[in-house]
Amino acid sequence: MAIVMGSCRFGLWHVHVTWQDNLVYRVRFAREGVVGPVPREIQRYCAGLPADLSSFESVATEGESTFARIYRAVRAIPCGETATYGEIAREVGTAPRAVGSAMARNPTPIVVPCHRVVAKTGLGGFSPDLEIKEALLAMERRTPGPCTPENERD
Repeated sequence: MAIVMGSCRFGLWHVHVTWQDNLVYRVRFAREGVVGPVPREIQRYCAGLPADLSSFESVATEGESTFARIYRAVRAIPCGETATYGEIAREVGTAPRAVGSAMARNPTPIVVPCHRVVAKTGLGGFSPDLEIKEALLAMERRTPGPCTPENERD
């Protein structure tokens, strides 16, 4: 399969996804949509439906760079929960600022759920708009959450 790009909706935003098979190259939030396919599980997640994103790989987690180690640690944060920049930094053996830099440069938000990384005194940042981070966290905290595969629900 060739690399493809498409978008689906998340509230007032469009989620652009560039992907091939189970490898995601880029995810971006935008005001305008693009025509093309989006993996079914990402569509379900963005609609607030039960979805399993664990089968997707991200180009961001490849290798042994500090950022790749940070992204792998962030992928381990359970759906509906958060970790601070400092907690991730301690786990990876780096500084909280490095975690913040990695989150700002995350090429695959949702797949690497940077919205789950927060400041110790608040939400921290999110690009392009902090309202997206707030909406993603609120959606994940609802029951049943969007991150639960259907076959694991009660």
